[in-house]
Formats: sequence, structure tokens, C-alpha cells
Amino acid sequence: MRVETALDTSRVEGGIGGYCAPGFELVADVFKRNFEERGELGASVSVEVGGQRVVDLWGGRQTPGGPSWSSDTIHILFSCTKAATALVLHILENDGLLDLDSPLSALWPELLAAGDRATVRMILDHSIGLPAVTVPAPSNALIDPDWMRKALEQQEPFWEPGSRVGYHALTFGFLASEVVRRVTGASLGQVFKERVAKALGIDFHIGLSEEHEPRVAPIEVWRPGSNDSETAFMKAAKQKGTIANLFVFNSGDWAVRGLNTRSGRVAEIGAANGIGNARALARLFGALANGGDELGLNPSKVASFSVASSATNRDATLQIPTRFGPGFMLGMDNRHENRGGESLIIGRNAFGHVGAGGSVGFADPEAQLGFAYTMNRQGPGLLLNSRGQSLVDATYRTLGYRSTSSGFWMN
Repeated sequence: MRVETALDTSRVEGGIGGYCAPGFELVADVFKRNFEERGELGASVSVEVGGQRVVDLWGGRQTPGGPSWSSDTIHILFSCTKAATALVLHILENDGLLDLDSPLSALWPELLAAGDRATVRMILDHSIGLPAVTVPAPSNALIDPDWMRKALEQQEPFWEPGSRVGYHALTFGFLASEVVRRVTGASLGQVFKERVAKALGIDFHIGLSEEHEPRVAPIEVWRPGSNDSETAFMKAAKQKGTIANLFVFNSGDWAVRGLNTRSGRVAEIGAANGIGNARALARLFGALANGGDELGLNPSKVASFSVASSATNRDATLQIPTRFGPGFMLGMDNRHENRGGESLIIGRNAFGHVGAGGSVGFADPEAQLGFAYTMNRQGPGLLLNSRGQSLVDATYRTLGYRSTSSGFWMN
């Protein structure tokens, strides 16, 4: 069933295209409502169940009044990139080239924070203590990996590695990338392309080659308005010297001026500038939801992605409760305002990652589900906002899940 014959999309600028299998019409309807009621500009949603693609929709426009979104439109996925980066490290361990729990100092002795205790796993679960740098960052910091490496090597950890959790919003990628380089001699983007993107046949890039530039939709950055409530994270970001303040204001200007530039997309920012769409992200997580055999992964390793290796009632960066597996976000039920109101409501054993502005991709092995929603007009919030969560909810309801009262989608 072609969705354009099933939905009235006359109120959607640019229209909606793609495929929705019988039984998944609720997902298509919610996707349409995001454009009509929730301010969507351009977006895609893709769902795989049991290795079969059951939803593959795209719609809207690349810019206000500009070209329509097409089946092969791609864009920056922000922190959804972290899951792809983490996957590379897991593949290297699976191949016997890396031990996530061995001393990091043996691999990277120049890293001051490595000390006697730090491990690669602490990079993956945001507990290594390097969520920001204090040395003043130049404007091009995030597209200069040598500068970032040296700054991280000299940075005193903000806490004893492993003793606290604080989201490494940007430094995650540079720490992981350097590990990849030291183990393989190649860049993160090169290894990801060879071991993941080619293996799965996905349109996902860390460091975009020029041939793909014509297909890239620019990002429309969300900025808080006068009527938006000030979150704990926003308050912390205004306090000079806090982790949140350093992350926002001492990371150069990529997030302000570099997002929609060629130099900003060709750079390999392993925490933030992976480029693709929902189809690519859902295929990646669909492979993991079904055991990871397509990537040559041991099923027991993939099962470990669902296990929290770090959790806290107040993340040192985000200022909300967070839960992480080894490189993946896990479900976070913070719906009560005293917990920050920032949530990711997915299945109990699901794992994935959100991206700035509300994109998300995740695997749910119990449901054999690979899900992704991506868009280029950012929305508010640190985790999921109503656009992404409504699509997640519609998918779980379609699969027969009935309640989120436990904090997760349950049958």
C-alpha cells in the first residue's frame, strides 16, 4: 500500500511519500499529524520488524518553501551518531582487536585522565570524566581532531574515572575516534564505512564525501522562545565554568555556523555529525534487534547493549536522571517534572540513541524491532519531544504493547 493513496496529505507542505504495510497505518497517521499539528518541516520514519521493513515514510520540505523531501534525502543525525561510533568499538572487540575493560593507559598513555583506572568502556558509558575541556577552544575546534585530541590529553578529569556519570555530548566522539585510530590505523569514518555501512548497505556516513552533498537537507536549529520554561540544564549552561556551560560555550562554533557547511559535514565528529536518514538508522538497529549476525557480532555481545553499565539520578551534564549501556541510551522515564521532564519511553530491553532536536533510533530485541525517526527542524528538549515519542508510541501500540505505566512499553 503506497501511503499517498491511503492518506490525505493535502495539508502537508511537500507531501508524504513512501510505504506503510497494512496494520501500521497508525504510524503513518501520526507522521502526517506531526506536519499538520507539531510544526514538522522535513522528516522520515522507518520501522523494521523481524528484519522486514514495514514502514518507510518521508515527507515535507528540505527548507521552508524549498525542495520537497525525497526518498534519498539525508541530513545530520546529531547524537544518533554515538550509537554508530559505539558499534565500531564493539566490532573491534568482537574481532579480538580491543578489550573494552583493559586499562586505557596501555593504549593511550598520553591521556592524562586514563590514569590507573580508566577503561574504554568508561568512554562508552559516559563515566570517564571528560565531558568537556577547560582550555579555551578555537572556533574550528570540532573540525580539528588534532586540537581536540591534544586538549583531551591534557585535561584533568572532572571526577575520578568510573565514579560518576555525565553525558559526554561532544568529547565522546573524539575519545572513541582516537581509540579506533590507535587500534586500526584508520579513521572512525573509514572503519564505519567498511565494517558497518557497506555490510548493511546503508546510506549512513561519518565524514561525508562530496558526491553526496546535493542530497543533504540543511538543519533548522531550535532556539528557546520567551514562553519556553527554563530547564535545569539551561540554568546550568548559564553558570560559567559548569560542565553544561563548557559544553555549550567552549566547543567552537560548529553547532552555530558549521552545521550547514561543507567543512562541517566532511569532518568526522563521531558524537554528532553522522549523516543519513531514518531508513539507514532503522536498518542498523534492525540488524542489532535480530542478534547482530549481519555484522558478525556475537549475540551475547549484542545482548549486553541492553544492560545499564552506568546510571545516575542527576547526570553531571544534562542535570536529569540518565541510564546508559555501553555506548547506547536506555529507556529513561523522567516524565515527572521533579525528574526534569525529559524522557525516552521505549521497551524494557531496548537500546539506542536520541539526537539533538528529537531524532531517535533504537533496537528492541524482544519485539525484533528496529525503529528510527529523523528530521531537520529541531524541536525542544534534551531527549524526545512529542514528535518522536508519538511515533514510538504508535509503533509499540501497533505491535500490541499496551502500557507505559512501568516506565517502559509493556505488553
